[in-house]
Amino acid sequence: MNFDYNETQLMIAQSIKDFAEKNIRPYIMEWDEAQIFPVPLFKQLGEMGFMGVLVPEEYGGSGLGYHEYITVIEEISKVDPSIGLSVAAHNSLCTNHILTFGNEEQKKKWLPKLATAEFIGAWGLTEHNTGSDAGGMNTTAVKDGDLWIVNGAKNFITHGISGDVAVVVVRTGEKGDSKGMTAFVFEKGMKGFSSGKKENKLGMRASETAELVFDNCLVPDENRLGEVGEGFIQAMKILDGGRISIGALSLGIAKGAYEAALKYSKERYQFGQPISNFQGISFKLADMATEIEASELLLHKAAFLKQQHKPVTTSGAMAKMYASEACVKIANDAVQIHGGYGYTKDFPVEKFYRDSKLCAIGEGTTEIQKLVISRNLLK
Repeated sequence: MNFDYNETQLMIAQSIKDFAEKNIRPYIMEWDEAQIFPVPLFKQLGEMGFMGVLVPEEYGGSGLGYHEYITVIEEISKVDPSIGLSVAAHNSLCTNHILTFGNEEQKKKWLPKLATAEFIGAWGLTEHNTGSDAGGMNTTAVKDGDLWIVNGAKNFITHGISGDVAVVVVRTGEKGDSKGMTAFVFEKGMKGFSSGKKENKLGMRASETAELVFDNCLVPDENRLGEVGEGFIQAMKILDGGRISIGALSLGIAKGAYEAALKYSKERYQFGQPISNFQGISFKLADMATEIEASELLLHKAAFLKQQHKPVTTSGAMAKMYASEACVKIANDAVQIHGGYGYTKDFPVEKFYRDSKLCAIGEGTTEIQKLVISRNLLK
């Protein structure tokens, strides 16, 4: 076991820190309050190789592994979690789905543009009536020669408006049948394919979330990923990796909130001494630091298993569940340490607090993670 960050990870961390201080930090609250999804920023991140972290160099990506990927998401999220969320969704969901299940022609067509952020990627599974119950989806695709006619809608889709390509899982068989769903790649501009309502959210407000609408949309069979009926199984495998993403996002939020609270506790004086001297505060900091350490170790264990092509469902769910719940608690404690100032937008912990809650919901709620873990334990 080696607990040291390697040279590549350290270089990535420093590179993102420098980039974020210059290009993200000055605009955090402007983007948050106006719900601006800053597309030009993602083009810059694409030029730096951070929008195709896991994509092999032959397809225009960085060709890095999951340990480096965690570093990328974590460091961005320490500054602005909503930007971290969008980078994570683009990399681990849309891009990774095509990388994992696309044929050679499909990989060559879409991956170079996604890896450089020439294209922004979206991924669609959730619908209005189906959150955790993906098998009950109503969006259908019916084959008509070399085309499929798609009708329905997806919601809570990251980059649902700005995305250039979207990997979407639709129903091609009977409702409730895990082998009755298929994944397709949709491109902006396809007839019958459009965006719907943009969500007005509590947090992660610079990360765009919207509906995808299909009204007799015609998608060619050549855009199908894998075999007919494999969509649900593909989605579950993609979510295994996606949980590492949300865990990394959670870790970044936790570290950002903790570092802000630690700094404030040393600077804020009450009764003639810094509040960090008081046991009520110092014990909170001790708990926060320990939970961050545990989250980090769980995440990198899951990343190690993923890199070794070993089963990662249980460890990924554990890492996601623990890190997301820890980040919500740590963000809450960071606000408490700041007192009244923590409730104002002048200090960063207010935003970490709002952003943190999504981590315990997105890509499988805490309750779903417990279901996944317990089922695997009881097999």
